[in-house]
Amino acid sequence: MVGVKLFVEGGGDSEALLRRCRAGFRHFLEEAGFKKHMPRIVACGGRRAAYDRFVTNCEAGETGVLLIDSEDPVSAGSAWAHLANRQADKFAKPSNATDDHCHLMVVCMESWFLADKEALAKHFGQGFNANALPQNADIEAVRKNDLYEGLKRATANCKTKAPYKKGENSFRILLRISPSKVRQASPWAKTFLEKLDALMAG
Repeated sequence: MVGVKLFVEGGGDSEALLRRCRAGFRHFLEEAGFKKHMPRIVACGGRRAAYDRFVTNCEAGETGVLLIDSEDPVSAGSAWAHLANRQADKFAKPSNATDDHCHLMVVCMESWFLADKEALAKHFGQGFNANALPQNADIEAVRKNDLYEGLKRATANCKTKAPYKKGENSFRILLRISPSKVRQASPWAKTFLEKLDALMAG
């Protein structure tokens, strides 16, 4: 299908970071098998901006997909239910959207990094301490604060890279991680990739 837009949380307010965000997700999707049927990636900055732009797209009758952090482990049955119930969001599903049009990075994009610790080690190089990362095999159950603290500890003594900092570092790592490993480790990521593929094929 031509003209599908993917509205992604990430990139902040900097045009340079927004470009890196688009490039990171484009590369990730290309490696996941989307080279010949790539959606148009729209880096939106904050989660509210991503939701608002998705809603505007829906109101215009265009096909779009929303991809944002869950921020918390997900107990609701669908992404829309999680976002509607989450006190800080209260995002309502547009009338012409379905569960196929909204997906979550659980609990955030950096959770995907835990699926490919080898890529993290290659990125940060000498001094990287993988043992300092959260060791829970269920990466979607790792709390956001625990994840960030683990990344900070794991990269504290790196020789050629500064300790992990969200932003530009995040999207450089996204260029390295394996989508197949993320798919295996994260049921929500697996669903996102499968549903997006079906939507693009439609």
